[in-house]
Formats: sequence, C-alpha cells, structure tokens
Amino acid sequence: MSVDVTDIPAGAIDELVAVRPPDVDSADHLSFARNVFVPLTTACRYTCTYCTYFDPPGEASLLSPEEIRDIVREGADAGCTEALFTFGDDPDDRYTQIYEQLAEYGHETIHSYLREACEIALAEGLLPHANPGDQTREEMAAVADLNASMGVMLETTADVAAHSGPRVKTPEQRIQTIETAGELGVPFTTGILVGIGEDWRDRAESLLVIRELHERYGHIQEVIVQPVVENERWHGGEPDLETLRRTVAMARTALPGEVSLQVPPNLAPAGEVVDCGIDDLGGVSPVTDDHINPDYAWPALDHLETIAEEAGVPLSERLPVYERYLPEALRGESFTATPAEAPIRGGEWISQRIREELTADSEAGRRYRAVIDGY
Repeated sequence: MSVDVTDIPAGAIDELVAVRPPDVDSADHLSFARNVFVPLTTACRYTCTYCTYFDPPGEASLLSPEEIRDIVREGADAGCTEALFTFGDDPDDRYTQIYEQLAEYGHETIHSYLREACEIALAEGLLPHANPGDQTREEMAAVADLNASMGVMLETTADVAAHSGPRVKTPEQRIQTIETAGELGVPFTTGILVGIGEDWRDRAESLLVIRELHERYGHIQEVIVQPVVENERWHGGEPDLETLRRTVAMARTALPGEVSLQVPPNLAPAGEVVDCGIDDLGGVSPVTDDHINPDYAWPALDHLETIAEEAGVPLSERLPVYERYLPEALRGESFTATPAEAPIRGGEWISQRIREELTADSEAGRRYRAVIDGY
C-alpha cells in the first residue's frame, strides 16, 4: 500500500481539527441522483457492531436474476438512472449457502454474479454503481467496465472497537480498495462514518488520506459524511448536530473543490449542514428502501426541494457518474471545468460500454442525456 496514514503530517491534522463551520462557504447548488437499491445479499464476513447489513450464517441468501430484473425494471419505470448494487464484504467467504446459490446461477464467485447483475441493469435501462466492499484488483477489474462509477466507505483510519469480531475490518484494506480504483481509473465515491469510536484527529486523518488518494489519481467524485444512527444492533449513541456540522466543515476544507460532499438526508438533518459546504444530497430511491439503514426511509423529492429552497440554492438531478468524468462531447452545455477539475486521466474514465449506453438512441439513453443537459 503506497498511501500510509503514518505519512500524514501532524501539523496538517492539527490545522484541520481547528476548522469550524464559519470557516467554510456554502455551496451554490445541491444535487441528487434517482436510484434503485439492489442488495444482492445481506451476507458479510464482518460483524461491525453498528451495522444491520450482515445476516447470521445460514440465514443469508442471494437475489435471483429474476428478482434483480424486477427491481431494476421498476426503478427504470420510475425514472431512475442508477442501480446501486451492494453486498457485504466477501460473503461467499463465510456463507456456505451463498456458494450453493452462486453455483445454482452458474457462478463461482460473487463478483462474477455481480457482473451478470450489472448486465441486467444495463439491459433494463439503469447505470450500475456497485459498492461491494473491499476488493482486490482482480475483483474490481472484473466488473469495472460495466459500472458508471463504484464506491466503498473508508469509514475511518482508526482501529475502533466497533470493527472488532472474528474478522476485523482494517483501514488498510479499505485504503487499498480506494487506491485500486484510482489505478484502474474508476470514478469513485467514498466517505467517513462519524460516531463509531473515532476522535477528532481520526476524522481529520481519514479526510486527509482521501484527499491524498484523490490528488494522486483524480478519481474521488464524492465524499459522504455519514453519522452512525441507532438501530437494532447499535445503541452507542449518535453524534450531535454540532459534531456533524464541524465534521462537514472539516471535510469541505480538506477536499479539493471539485470533489462533491454529501450528507445522507435520511440519516441526518441535511438542511442544517448546507452552510457547512455540502453540495449533494446523495442517491435517493422512489421505489426501494435503504437496505443498509432500513429504519430510515428515503426522503421524498419535495423534501430535497425544500432543503434547497431554504438554502436559497438550485437543486439538480445528476447521474451516478459525475459530469467531469464524462467525455467532453457528453457534457452539458453549462459545464465549465477549471484546471483543478480536469481529470488526470484526460477523460478516459468510463468504459466503451457505458459510453454506448449514454449515447444510445433508446429510452434509457434519452433519460441519461436529459439529466446531463439539466445539470
């Protein structure tokens, strides 16, 4: 791993910890994406104490291809552009039943099955955005060409008790996955969790690691600042509003201006942090639950509109891949890139397959381009 948390200067951490909300400016716009949530399985090899997304062995199963098709078709019919694919880290490493179902569907690994799921989404008119946890270079490369973008939460660079268990989730694994995405040229979303046992210096360090990765590869399209929330497994409390506001302000200060900043509106009072620098309200679904946080419903579009109206800024819809990663010919007429926003890879960020979907003379292609034109 070439990005090491111990290389982050202590002085840079001190400076970021000192940031407060009055030190940052409000964004001049807010965006959101319409997505459909497709949890291939809720099996996960980790047992993080704040997460409801793992099932006890013997109780987990895979969505069938038919179920995937039904979900994404409903999303496309509802005007969505994104199929958000999630599953726990290496579920086929811990669950015998997952192996058996994969074999039934003609696959040896969960990533091979994810590729089929992405093909289904594209055929039904949605752009895949896969968030499958830690991945090796081989695993990510196996699916990257069928994804408009991908993601994984860094969560924290700290070793926290919430990550303990039979198999410990380590910061090094997460950082390596994010770095692999940069090496492969994958537009990427990541973020931090707030309130899982980390302190202020840990938050600053995590944000600075993300910044360093982006400065090296140019691939971080968005960073999420997500507070931990009470659920059936987590009773360790939630960060208060001032903690969230301060963390968001730190994130806005740490990150380059072209990297979008999001607070999930179903998990936090997003309207209370617009002045701290967020410019995105995330992917929200008109047809599916937030399967990672099932107790917290997605807000309706009119709630997002209210947040934007109260902030006095326009609200626009976006695709799961941010506009600066699109080929120049596909960008909206209003797009203007500063030198800092010019992708390091010279625009070679999306695969030929995704380009074909974006330019297709089809209902889906026209829907994608309408979103781009509306930026």
